[in-house]
Amino acid sequence: MPMNSFSMNQESPIKSVLLAFRPKTLTAAFVPCVVGTAYASSTFASWSLKYFIFALLSATFIQIGTNLINDAIDFKKGADTKERIGPQRITQSGVLSYKVVLSLGSLSFALSALFGLPLVMSGGLPIVIIGVLSILLGYGYTAGPYPLAYKGLGDLFVIIFFGLVAVCGMIFLHAKTIDVGSFILGLQIGLLATILIAINNLRDLNGDKKVNKLTLAVRLGEKHAKQEIYFLILSPFLLGIYWLSTHDYLSFFFPLLTVPLAIKLFKNIKLREPGPIYNNFLAQAAALHLLFGLLISLGFSLKWN
Repeated sequence: MPMNSFSMNQESPIKSVLLAFRPKTLTAAFVPCVVGTAYASSTFASWSLKYFIFALLSATFIQIGTNLINDAIDFKKGADTKERIGPQRITQSGVLSYKVVLSLGSLSFALSALFGLPLVMSGGLPIVIIGVLSILLGYGYTAGPYPLAYKGLGDLFVIIFFGLVAVCGMIFLHAKTIDVGSFILGLQIGLLATILIAINNLRDLNGDKKVNKLTLAVRLGEKHAKQEIYFLILSPFLLGIYWLSTHDYLSFFFPLLTVPLAIKLFKNIKLREPGPIYNNFLAQAAALHLLFGLLISLGFSLKWN
């Protein structure tokens, strides 16, 4: 899920490369692994530290690869220029060439596949399908003949692959089965992850229009793009009502501790026009995603005994 992180101005090349991984976005890989493990342990009394570690490494390198490919392709297509509102990108800033960044992205995908091998040996064909599709679509987010980000499908991609697929896949690895709760949990995490990309695209709306990058924000316009973000913020909490029906009360109530942060983010988006300040809102969205995931996992974990 490509999103901006920090400014690279006056940074060393090595630090710039590390920042190009966009560390703040790596919660999109971390959170599904944590919540999936917690749910599998609580619901099916089954989990493996080995599967958690390898899944986390594989997912992290998919995220890094997607970010790097996005960096290179957006530069090549003219979406990243000196006029961009967000922080500089590693290709646009001239720290590394387009070909080198593309190669680093490809290497990240290769490492993801390597770390995924133990998971394939355990989970079989379903994990093969998940892994192959995740890598292909990670590359195809901005590259390939039908780049998802340029067609307005990036938000849907994040909900499906950083939510439903990631969480359900993690649960399946541990327990070799999934249930309705797995899908509810996957939706909650996917919707929260999508807030980041929705804010990112709203911030870049005017610049993306100029280069015909038809993100969902460009297609919807500013007013409706903001309404999408309101929906993404509210929906995970409404979906949490499901946990009351399964008597997972703590997994409903613990995430409510993030409501003040959600309200703050909601108000900020409502009151401020798209601009550089949205970089701060990205950090708030990342914090909401992470804290919600940790708190709902804590709710599940307290049922382990």
